[in-house]
Amino acid sequence: MSLHRHGRVAALLLGLVLLVAACTGDDGENGDRAAGGQPAQPAPTESLLQTVTDRGTLRCGVNNTVPGFGFETAEGQIEGFDIDFCRAFAAAIFGVDDPQEGTHYELTPVDADARFNALRAGEFDVLVRNTTWTSSRDGGEGVSFAHPNFYDGQAMLAPADRFSTIEDLDGANICVTAGTTTELNLADYFGARDLTFEPIVLEDYEVIFEAFRQERCDAVTGDRSALAGLLPLWEEDVPNLTIFEDIMSKEPLAPGVVDGDSEWFDVINVVVNGIILAEELGVSQDNVDQEAESPSDPFIGALLGVPVQEGEELGLGFDPGIGIEATFMQNVLRAVGNYADIFDRHLAPLGHERGINALWTDGGIQYAIPFR
Repeated sequence: MSLHRHGRVAALLLGLVLLVAACTGDDGENGDRAAGGQPAQPAPTESLLQTVTDRGTLRCGVNNTVPGFGFETAEGQIEGFDIDFCRAFAAAIFGVDDPQEGTHYELTPVDADARFNALRAGEFDVLVRNTTWTSSRDGGEGVSFAHPNFYDGQAMLAPADRFSTIEDLDGANICVTAGTTTELNLADYFGARDLTFEPIVLEDYEVIFEAFRQERCDAVTGDRSALAGLLPLWEEDVPNLTIFEDIMSKEPLAPGVVDGDSEWFDVINVVVNGIILAEELGVSQDNVDQEAESPSDPFIGALLGVPVQEGEELGLGFDPGIGIEATFMQNVLRAVGNYADIFDRHLAPLGHERGINALWTDGGIQYAIPFR
């Protein structure tokens, strides 16, 4: 290669280097790096909180087949523990103490197998449907889970006249809901005990019951809370059922939202914590108005977002700084009450005991973050 030609090639290469540097430099309007050499941040998108507020209606993905948690009544109304949490979110967001279905919130029944796709697709804003918080769902499914509103465990339901222990189910056909943690837990639990089984994977508990009644499956596995609510209904057609004492897994059930929207997550999370903290502080649906008028201590004042008299002056009220009114817990408590109010309304009548869902001060593990 001649010296002249070599020089032209070198000059061309130098020009390309300068052009690339100009296009990708950290001071260019279209560059991908901000000042200081750090990656430029994408333009912020609108939080779902603003979208929900503008829409005027909160959309909740729920269950409608589990008594006590989310169950459709003969009148066509979906009621339960999780439904009250949906109402609580609506009360906090819209600043109302009596949120009305169809006006402030909408309930969207969704199958376990479809719930995460539906959440990511924007079919509803928050999933509050007895859903277990797991590491893979938090990561791979792109879901952020709030504080668990119910700690559960997997159990087994079977006819007591045929089976008395898990070992008796060796080789049995076992019904399980599709798209749930119970499928893998069942395989792990039986495998660790050298037991075999045939899984019958079905859509929801209504379909499972039909299969169970037709003896397509010998037993049913699921969250203990769900089975306990279903047992009295199922015994009307299949008598002498029992739930084994075996705890097959840990199932922290929690509301979930799509990853990446910290403001929206904070709203959902702080409401769940506030409902639990209210029970600890003794603020309920019955006395919230009295406490809001004159908080009996600074901790209650912080929970309710009102200042407390401190000598000659008023102490500062608490503001979570997350885009909703500082007094949001007043509306939540007027609408649904504290954790005990909700539990006693929907779960205690079905025979559920607080157990590990008791407050940490009462021997359970429900423990809310402080409001301060």
